[in-house]
Amino acid sequence: MDKTLKVEGMTCGHCVSAVEGSVGSLSGVESVKVNLDQGQVNVSYDTAQVSEEAIKEAIDDQGFDVVS
Repeated sequence: MDKTLKVEGMTCGHCVSAVEGSVGSLSGVESVKVNLDQGQVNVSYDTAQVSEEAIKEAIDDQGFDVVS
């Protein structure tokens, strides 16, 4: 499944690395790409292995707010 999440609080390259590393380490996540300019995180994942909620929690754990 492909999902685009709107994320607030990402401002720099470190933010991108933190989110991509955290989400990318989840089992079942095939790819993760942060668009810093648009405040979006695009995630491709296997719904049988990881939930959207787990992905949102991984982003939240890095200190960012998922707004959609």
